[in-house]
Amino acid sequence: MTLYLVMLLQQLIASSTHLIAKDAASQLHPISVVLVRGMWTCLAFGIWFAVRRGTWKPVDRRDLLLIITLGVVNLPVNQLLFIWGVSYTTPPNASLAYALTPAFVVALMIIVHRSSMSWKKMLGVVVALVGASIVLVDRGAGICDGQTLGNVMVLLASFSWAAFTLYGQRIVERYGPVQAIAMTFFSGLLAFVPVWILMPVDAQIGVLAEPSSVSLWWQLFYLGVITSGIGYGLWYYALSRLDSGKVAVFNNLQPVLTSLLTLIVLGTAPTTLFLVGGSIALVGVIITQRS
Repeated sequence: MTLYLVMLLQQLIASSTHLIAKDAASQLHPISVVLVRGMWTCLAFGIWFAVRRGTWKPVDRRDLLLIITLGVVNLPVNQLLFIWGVSYTTPPNASLAYALTPAFVVALMIIVHRSSMSWKKMLGVVVALVGASIVLVDRGAGICDGQTLGNVMVLLASFSWAAFTLYGQRIVERYGPVQAIAMTFFSGLLAFVPVWILMPVDAQIGVLAEPSSVSLWWQLFYLGVITSGIGYGLWYYALSRLDSGKVAVFNNLQPVLTSLLTLIVLGTAPTTLFLVGGSIALVGVIITQRS
C-alpha cells in the first residue's frame, strides 16, 4: 500500500509538470529552461550528497558507460524534447504522449530483450492506455495544424523516458534510487552544457535577470527540485521494488490526475466521458499490478 501511495504522489507531481513547463517555455527558451532546471536539480542532490556522503556507494567502472548514457538520455534527449515539444503543442497532447510510455517499455522488453509478457500485463497496459486516451480526448487532445512538430517531439520524449525507466533499473538495484537518479543528473548536466553553448538559438538567458522573473525562477525551481529531484527519485524508488512495466503503467493515471487537478482549480464538474475514461485507466493499472 505504501508503494502505491508513493506512486500516486509521484504522478501528482508529474501531472503539474506539463502546465508549468508550458508556461516556463513561453517566457524562456526551452534549452535554457532545461539548463536551469538541471542546475537546480544538481544543486539539490549536491546538498544531499554533502549531508549524506557517508551513504554514497563507490561507482563500479563497469557501470560508468550506462550512467553516462542514462544522463544523456535524461537531459539532452528526454527533457529537451519534452520542454521544447510542449512549447509547440498542448499539455493534453503531451500527457497523451506520455501515456504511451508503458507501451514503449513493453515493446522494448519484447523486441530488444526478447522478454515474454503475460497476457494479463499486456491487457492492463492496453486498457490503461485506452482510458487515458478517452480522458485526454475529452480534455482537448488531438491533431491540429501547427502542432505536428510538438507532438512528434513529446512522443520521442516519451520513448526516451521508457528507455530511461527500463535501463535505469539496473543502476537503481546497485546504488539505490537517490544515488542512481543523482548520478544521471550530474552526468546529464555535464553533457547538456556543451549542447546549450553550441545550439544556434537565442537562449534568452538574460530574461532571468529581469525584476519580473521571480515567478519564472519559482517555476524553474519547481521543475528542478520538485519534479526532477523528488519526482524522479520517487520513480526510481518504485523501480527498486517493482519491475519497469508495472511502474511505467502508472503514467496512464497522469492524464487523469492532470485533468482532475484542472477541474478542481477551475471548479467545473467532471464530464461523463472523463469519469468513464478515468475508471478504465484505473482498471488497467490494477490489472497490470495483479499480473
